[in-house]
Amino acid sequence: MSESPQFPIPPAPFKGDSREVDAGACFDWLAQGWAMFLAHPGIWLGASILLLVILMAISIVPLFGQIAAHLLVPLFGAGMLQISRAIADGGEPQIGDLFAGFRSQAGQLVMVGVFFAIGVFGIALIAFLLISGGLLGGAISGRIGGFGIAFGGFMLAGLLVMLLSVPVIMATWFAPALVYFHDMPALAAMKASFAAGAKNWLVMVIFGTFLVVAAFFAMLPIGLGLLLLLPIFSAAVYASYRDIFVGA
Repeated sequence: MSESPQFPIPPAPFKGDSREVDAGACFDWLAQGWAMFLAHPGIWLGASILLLVILMAISIVPLFGQIAAHLLVPLFGAGMLQISRAIADGGEPQIGDLFAGFRSQAGQLVMVGVFFAIGVFGIALIAFLLISGGLLGGAISGRIGGFGIAFGGFMLAGLLVMLLSVPVIMATWFAPALVYFHDMPALAAMKASFAAGAKNWLVMVIFGTFLVVAAFFAMLPIGLGLLLLLPIFSAAVYASYRDIFVGA
């Protein structure tokens, strides 16, 4: 005879299992993101302004500032997700929730940032080497033929950067949520994020395409559109995490 259960019965441990959703789910995520923004626009705008000011101040420092910004993105991402969760659960979010990732799971979130930075700067190095090779080949081969070689180097570098960026983005897309909300180690969270992205590649492509287009227009009025894009996008990412991951 099995032992009597002990109450309260704890929930099954979260393992990062994901499910496949239909391609139109991204529009539901964006609708939820918009609704969460409208619920507390002042909090969202305050957090977004604070985030942009911090990242711009850090990025001013040559090279090291860029590295530090990449390391901190998952921590601030966790903060934006915490604001989303507070709103979704009917709570009262605070601008200070932006720093929630610094108070919980900071080490693992930084590790996600480390892997992200390595991927980004590694890809940038490959692109630089390819472009440099194309320019050097152009200088050696002469003006007319050299232009073709240089242009080919740029095109090859751009294509390779785009292809190599996909797995990096997939691995880090949901990782902050999995680390912060479920105490998953950074590497395990990135594996689960990659698996979820691969399983839902079509809807993620549509979502990512919409984000790129929206980001382009958001940057036109001296970047002021980011004050709207950041909250809606962050809340939509939270909605997608809740939709895709079983037991989230």
